Amino acid sequence: MSNLERIIRLKTVLARTGLSRSTVYRKIAEGTFPHQVKISVHGTGWRESAVNRWIDDPVAFRDEGVTR
Repeated sequence: MSNLERIIRLKTVLARTGLSRSTVYRKIAEGTFPHQVKISVHGTGWRESAVNRWIDDPVAFRDEGVTR
């Protein structure tokens, strides 16, 4: 079985996490939610594995790409 990384869009992220759109973007700015990845000129998505890590432990999640 292939272990390919899936990219999920905002609507799916909101449904899976139960967060509002504004809360997702606030948490991204704080470094407590995964950053989006650019998938086209005007489109972004999230790595499903990163969102799953956040769902598994939202309190301890820190985005590795954010420097403080």
